[in-house]
Amino acid sequence: MMLWLGLISIILFSIIAKSYNDTNFVKIERLDITTDKLAENQSFTILQMTDLHNKQFNKGNQRLIDKIQSLDPDVIVITGDLIDRKTEDVENALSFVEEIVEINPHTYFVSGNHEWGNPLRDVLFEGLEERKVRYLDNQNTKIEFGYISFQLAGIGDPSTNHDSLDSALDGLEKNDFTVLLSHAPDVKELSYPAPIDLTLSGHTHGGQIRLPLVGAIIAPDQGLFPKYDKGLYLLNEKQQLYIDSGLGTSLMDVRLFNQSQMTLITVKGED
Repeated sequence: MMLWLGLISIILFSIIAKSYNDTNFVKIERLDITTDKLAENQSFTILQMTDLHNKQFNKGNQRLIDKIQSLDPDVIVITGDLIDRKTEDVENALSFVEEIVEINPHTYFVSGNHEWGNPLRDVLFEGLEERKVRYLDNQNTKIEFGYISFQLAGIGDPSTNHDSLDSALDGLEKNDFTVLLSHAPDVKELSYPAPIDLTLSGHTHGGQIRLPLVGAIIAPDQGLFPKYDKGLYLLNEKQQLYIDSGLGTSLMDVRLFNQSQMTLITVKGED
């Protein structure tokens, strides 16, 4: 009996320690994407952050800021839910993005469902604009680094019907590599028109709590045991969807077998 109680105590302690680590310490996921729209020796990097939900990884989010600075990405994108719908003061979020823009002025944002559910959303959106974060809801832009160029498009949160894909794609060139920012993946159709090559999403939190060999237990808009919870999905021969499991939490401040993360994406020409 004592042996069983000891084993159970060890297992419970291990799960608690694992959950604490997964919830409060950030890892860097790395993803490589190849394309024939870039020359063989060309590449650029995008750092995706999503679903922070106003969480603080130590004072002033300095732990995150240090990681971002060390990665030195070409572009930073925030794919929604920077704040939580229950956030009563957006100053922490605005101070955080102000630090990010100082590191890299090529910082872009699209809205998530929690922004639209928060009465302070206009204060947040105006604060982002004042801090030179490019608000990309239902818009697009062309980004150039020397001889490398690509297109970045964004839509407002689809799960709250703030998206307009037609507006986001207006004027885009089919021959340029195009990244679409969409807080929630379009799990109903998962069909994106040309010229979208790669869609970056969040929203699911990777299920927030995952089970070994099973994956996510539940995800918003998908219910139990979701098919599209986290990772890279091949939609067809030319289009891919990447769902980042994100940084923060909602409902419960708990992650398990699903560590908080940011993703550094390298897009490079095919060999």
